[in-house]
Amino acid sequence: MNENRREAIALSYQSEKSAPEVVAKGKGYIAENILQAAKDHRIPVQEDASLVELLSELNINEQIPEELYHVVAEVFAFIYKVDQTQEKS
Repeated sequence: MNENRREAIALSYQSEKSAPEVVAKGKGYIAENILQAAKDHRIPVQEDASLVELLSELNINEQIPEELYHVVAEVFAFIYKVDQTQEKS
């Protein structure tokens, strides 16, 4: 197995749900497609290998566990800051 193989996890948060959930995940070619889709839709990407490792244990459509709320909140804060910066441009 190639240890340098890229991995990606896509999260979504809907206000009617209690927690963000995994909406896509994959390695290699699938990860590249996830990242390209994010780029195509101007969705900010945060690279965090440790978080990807933790989230890769979850299934698609599974909500993140409570013990990861703080870390995932930091990701959403990052995205919010990026969105605010792009709106000002």
